[in-house]
Amino acid sequence: MMTKIAFVRKKEIPPSAPPITEVGLIGWLRQNLFSSWLNSILTVLSVYFIVIILWDFIPWAYGGHWNTKSLRECLDLDPDVACFSVLTARWKQLLFGLYPAEEYWRPTLTFIFLLLAIVPILFPKFFRFFWFSIIYPGLAVWLLWGGSFWSISIVYIGLTLGALFFLTLIRRYLKNYMIAAILAFLFTAVFFLFISNPLVGLLNVILPISLPFVESLKMGGFTLSLIVGVTGIVASFPIGILLALGRQSNLPVIKMICVGFIEFIRGVPLITLLFVASVLLNYFLPPGTNFDIVLRVVIMVTLFSAAYMAEVIRGGLAGLPLGQHEASASLGLTYWQSQRLIIMPQALKISIPGIVNTFIGLFKDTTLVLIIGMFDLLGMGKAALTNLNWAGLHREMYLFVAVAFFFCCYGMSLYSGYLERKLDTENKFQKK
Repeated sequence: MMTKIAFVRKKEIPPSAPPITEVGLIGWLRQNLFSSWLNSILTVLSVYFIVIILWDFIPWAYGGHWNTKSLRECLDLDPDVACFSVLTARWKQLLFGLYPAEEYWRPTLTFIFLLLAIVPILFPKFFRFFWFSIIYPGLAVWLLWGGSFWSISIVYIGLTLGALFFLTLIRRYLKNYMIAAILAFLFTAVFFLFISNPLVGLLNVILPISLPFVESLKMGGFTLSLIVGVTGIVASFPIGILLALGRQSNLPVIKMICVGFIEFIRGVPLITLLFVASVLLNYFLPPGTNFDIVLRVVIMVTLFSAAYMAEVIRGGLAGLPLGQHEASASLGLTYWQSQRLIIMPQALKISIPGIVNTFIGLFKDTTLVLIIGMFDLLGMGKAALTNLNWAGLHREMYLFVAVAFFFCCYGMSLYSGYLERKLDTENKFQKK
């Protein structure tokens, strides 16, 4: 007679390792590149084309010459590799244009300060250093153009006094923000019209601080690209927000002005606006007026980008459900409180891809200043090739320009992805 013996497991069996085809490198390849027969064919074709492109490019670039004195020397050494010596010979002009050589430290320091100034804007944990981002524009103008330090500082002094005057009126004398803002504006205008110039002269006598003046026509290369691109990006964003809100306004005059501006700018090529800034604008100014060419270009580029930015942000506003507006109204919020706390943060989050796309397009459009006689990075590259020692090295020069713009634009794209993932609260909530 058989005896049945019951068995009770006392130790848990460790889990089995997942199949090798589901994890690690093989799992990633199977999931992303070979998940179906169509994806497998596309993967093989893509690898084939990449190999074809890199098969000749890598030996050509890797064995390139960097220390020759001319194209002829490159050809004598090895005609089948790149001649990057044009970059080592002209790197100063490519970066700084015709800026005085003894003053190269100024644009270099300006670029370093730019990196420090954008950190508090891009990463909230460093927001306590935002004060440096505020003073950076004036500091950059003084470093690049030079002149008296007080002629730039007086702008900050006047705006600070105007802000303090506004706060004093609100806290002690007035409760109406509109009247206080008008009085503060008049106070600031009087300061700049009648007080600023004598005060600058007095400060120059007491504590003279100045740098040698550098005219705008000597600015070029990558420095000019950064001046036009960064200034246009920073200035067009708030203007675009105001235009988007104005286009949705219930006030007919404001809506008409915003719609007319946006449609006119979007209907005119950027190069036309640059020609207006370069040539025609002086005809509408009083005789003897000296309107800086870089400032004119920056204004036109900013206005052009702001019109496109307004439509991108308006798309984000249109994507919000009507219930968000009703909810903010039910809380008793004013129009501007509703926009600042509820509507605009959501609209900007929706519009992040379009906003960054506009920024990237604006930065690449800075090369159009070449047509009006200003030599940015691309312009200085073309000018370097007019030298007989380097004539014909178009591939090397344009490759360098392409790589420089790629890193700048790809950096903006990477930050856009980081910001989208950080603000993607819906998916985070679903995962929880």
